[in-house]
Amino acid sequence: MTVVQDALEILKRGVEEILVEDELVAKLKENRPLRIKLGADPTAPDIHLGHTVVLNKMRQFQDLGHEVIFLIGDFTGMIGDPSGKNTTRPPLTREDVLRNAETYKEQVFKILDPAKTQVVFNSSWLEELGAAGMLKLASNLTVARMLERDDFKKRFAGNQPIAIHEFMYPLLQGYDSVALKADVELGGTDQKFNLLMGRELQKSEGQSTQVVVMMPLLEGLDGVKKMSKSAGNYIGISEAPTEMFGKIMSVSDDLMWRYYELLSFRPMDEIRGFRQAISEGANPRDYKILLAKEIIARFHSDSDAEAAHQDFIQRFQKNAMPDEMDELTLDAGSEGLAIANLLKEAGLVASTSDGMRMIKQGAVKMDGDKVDDAKLVVPQGTVAVFQVGKRKFARVTLG
Repeated sequence: MTVVQDALEILKRGVEEILVEDELVAKLKENRPLRIKLGADPTAPDIHLGHTVVLNKMRQFQDLGHEVIFLIGDFTGMIGDPSGKNTTRPPLTREDVLRNAETYKEQVFKILDPAKTQVVFNSSWLEELGAAGMLKLASNLTVARMLERDDFKKRFAGNQPIAIHEFMYPLLQGYDSVALKADVELGGTDQKFNLLMGRELQKSEGQSTQVVVMMPLLEGLDGVKKMSKSAGNYIGISEAPTEMFGKIMSVSDDLMWRYYELLSFRPMDEIRGFRQAISEGANPRDYKILLAKEIIARFHSDSDAEAAHQDFIQRFQKNAMPDEMDELTLDAGSEGLAIANLLKEAGLVASTSDGMRMIKQGAVKMDGDKVDDAKLVVPQGTVAVFQVGKRKFARVTLG
């Protein structure tokens, strides 16, 4: 394989779509550091593993010698990206944005090499546009074109309000690519309209158009919904190592491979070897442990990862938790599911009254911890192992 083919194989790992792949190949063949742009509006500074999927891709570009530009949208953050939202976002103050930006930088540098990362703020050029510049920028797009965006289309059809300033967001994000002369822009699949706007504006300015590399939205612990705090199915990169370890160990064996592809830095050949070993009888748990330790070491330390592993052994394996158990998904609704009802629906007790009795006897555990509160309501998004007595186990996902 050529150097370009080797690089392309690395860069295509886990990618949902590249627009346009032939253009990326052509740029790689120029044998120069490409300018790789990733924008982030610092509206929610606490990063979870779902956010890191695109950051991991940026690190791969960085390791291949390309020029990485981490753009903090301090100007656009005061508008708020309406992508996927069915209402107008309340604007943030400049103080909010800058405070969140500092927190964001601290977290992303756990993945990106700070010495090789250029951090820029889009207020540097957007504030200079002024009213005349904004009007000129707005002339590049029609209202009909803007309403092709799914979220705007749905809101318009549903007679929900769309503020004029929201139309400016994709234009301003696109203009960021013009200002930075970006060769490649990274983003999630939910950003497709905004990412393509950069190509359109670069073309109108006579620039070489950027390649758009879109990453998938990572499923959360439930394996169904995308990872998010609102769904309660997330793993925060700042969570305690033991908490992270337990959550990663709770994912299904099938979902583990998705996490390996998008979150691990191990070569795909090695990961394919893991799958082969399991098909020949190896225990999936052992490879889930490797994944958990790799991720925890990245965001904490090797010693923290090992300590979390030992804690897991102490709490779970020494409690004789079986390697295989029933796995099921229960409907919790937005209000959660009462513990006694959960135990009954999971088939761990014969009735809710039986469940209450077992809790009072101290015979019920959730992820190895005794459940003392008979009125406990387990929230939607929870993924945990429930145990009744010494022999009844079930891994339950609350959807």
